[in-house]
Amino acid sequence: AEVQKKITPWRLGIQEQEAELQLVPPQRAARLGKLHGALLVVASLIDKPTNLGLCRTCEIFGASALVLDSLRHVNDKHFQSLSVSSELWLPLLEVKPVELTDFLQVKKSEGYCIVGVEQTANSHSLQYYQFPEKTLLLLNEREGIPANLLQMLDVCVEIPQQGVIRSLNVHVSAALLIWEYTR
Repeated sequence: AEVQKKITPWRLGIQEQEAELQLVPPQRAARLGKLHGALLVVASLIDKPTNLGLCRTCEIFGASALVLDSLRHVNDKHFQSLSVSSELWLPLLEVKPVELTDFLQVKKSEGYCIVGVEQTANSHSLQYYQFPEKTLLLLNEREGIPANLLQMLDVCVEIPQQGVIRSLNVHVSAALLIWEYTR
């Protein structure tokens, strides 16, 4: 018979992991982050806890880190209920929106391809886009990526749509792009 396969990974081999689990969350995430891939997800332009639940998606698919506008979100009960402890296993960085230009320039100099999720005249369709290994995914809610940051992107990727509504919720868009990067 088919049975549900859900495990609690931190309960497996607890004796080997005990020292790791006793570290405070930022130290634990920093050590675990060395095992993750090269996808950096930047959500500094997102402030709704419901959308920041994408922390869970980032952790599940092995992003190297999630960048937030403020680490105070981690203490929000709504964020915690959506993240289901993923913030304990995923490195989180704080980059305020006013610091994003400098942050993106630094990441470009480190070899990251800066990818925006945006509908533009030159956007690439997600179904055909091949993500470089070192990808920084820039996300935004509401009005789209600001013009000054749009000019810094190496590429814009858009999700093919058929309906009348012109955009998906940002956490849904993020999940689709993160999955495609992982795939």
